[in-house]
This record gives sequence, C-alpha cells and structure tokens, in this order.
Amino acid sequence: MTIDQLARNSIARALPKGMELSHFSVLNLLAHTGDERTPGQLARSFHLTRGAMTNTLSRLEWAGWVHVRPDWDDARKKRVSISPAGRRARDDALAAIAPLIAEVAGRIGAERVRPLLPVLRELRLQLAESEPRDE
Repeated sequence: MTIDQLARNSIARALPKGMELSHFSVLNLLAHTGDERTPGQLARSFHLTRGAMTNTLSRLEWAGWVHVRPDWDDARKKRVSISPAGRRARDDALAAIAPLIAEVAGRIGAERVRPLLPVLRELRLQLAESEPRDE
C-alpha cells in the first residue's frame, strides 16, 4: 500500500460514525476557506467529476452539514457553504483524528517531523496555486 492509502484508511477509521473521508474533506475545505463554492469548483479541487461531487454534496446536505442554494447571479449554478452543524461535525472529526496524527508523529519523533511541515505546507501552496480559480 502507498502512504496515501495507509493514511486515508487510518483517518477514515477514526472519523465519527456516519462520516466518510470525502465528507470530511469537503467540510474541511469549506471551513478552511470560509466562503461559498460551486459544486464545479469543489469537484475540481478534489479532482472529481461533477457527478461524484454532486453525490457527496447530496449526502452532506441530507446530514445537515452543508447548505446548497441557487446562485442568484447565474440560475444554472448553485452555491455550497458549510452549516453550523457541519462545522461542529468537522471539528469533531478533527478531534477524533488528532490523537492518531499525534501518535504517528510521536513514533517518528518530533525532531524528524518538524522540518517536514514547512516543506509540506509549501507543497500544498504550490499545488493550490496550480488549481483553476474560476468556473
């Protein structure tokens, strides 16, 4: 298995009951950005089809974790935002996975993990810059 698969499996097992990793990922992005996104923008952010993102958003909306509303400027589009319940669910998920991450980092050693953080942060920023911003 790759590092990505192992990390995803570990985190998915730690998430609160009923939450999938895809749900957490969308909630985390919406909480982090603090603004509304279109389903198309979300799909591109996660390199998914619009259909796959629509499915995920339907589940998040059913759970009450996101609000989906029409785009008042373009009736063909929708806007998605995180709800207060979604923010709580995301915070609960972070609380559930934080001990897992701390345990792994503790086993590796803080002195070995700490220098990686700026590199990983820069990698994330560089990859985010290459993402399309408009719809």
